[in-house]
Amino acid sequence: MPLLRQLPRWAWFGTAALAFIAGLVNAVGYLGFRHESISNMTGNASLLGIAVGQGEGGEALHWVLAIAAFVLGTMLSGIIVQQSTLKLGRRYGVALTLESLLLFAAVPLLDGAHSAGLYLASVAMGLQNGMVSAYSGAVVRTTHVTGIFTDLGIYLGHLLRGLPVDMLRLRVCVVVASTFIFGSAIGALLFARLQEHAVLIPAALTGVCGLCYGLYRQYSLGAAR
Repeated sequence: MPLLRQLPRWAWFGTAALAFIAGLVNAVGYLGFRHESISNMTGNASLLGIAVGQGEGGEALHWVLAIAAFVLGTMLSGIIVQQSTLKLGRRYGVALTLESLLLFAAVPLLDGAHSAGLYLASVAMGLQNGMVSAYSGAVVRTTHVTGIFTDLGIYLGHLLRGLPVDMLRLRVCVVVASTFIFGSAIGALLFARLQEHAVLIPAALTGVCGLCYGLYRQYSLGAAR
């Protein structure tokens, strides 16, 4: 039988919104001046290895910095949020505000074709990915979808065999994958009009998410009194 668990409504909204934002940012990264991923490091790690193998020191340094920036973002998440389980009242608002500021700061650098803009955006994406880690055993990642598609395939296989399936995790996979792809599509449309300034949109959306979360938290705390 399927395993039935619940995710809070605010967590569903946040997961979808952040996956959309990550897809949008990553699309701009691919379409931008270096044509590289910002929100996931798998391809970047391969490119680092390629650069090392080909003896291209400058390229290798770039990919080291790109990966280090993402790790720095996850480290900041660990410092700010200090929790691996989703729970209303944690310091997500602070993390979202910082992510928004990092994306805003990245825009003029991206517009000037400076790699530092990519690094700032990678810090923001690392911060986001580390911010939402798990809820009731369901791992939530919003900046890349390799694991999402892997889990989706496994669970669909379990369904076909009549094995127990974690329906919460299955729904999370569908939401993250679909909103990430939708965000990438919107990113492509925005890039055609705004170029690297398209990052202003996810920067603003992240700030709005932080504001909405703060207001929702205050409302929830007030209602509980």
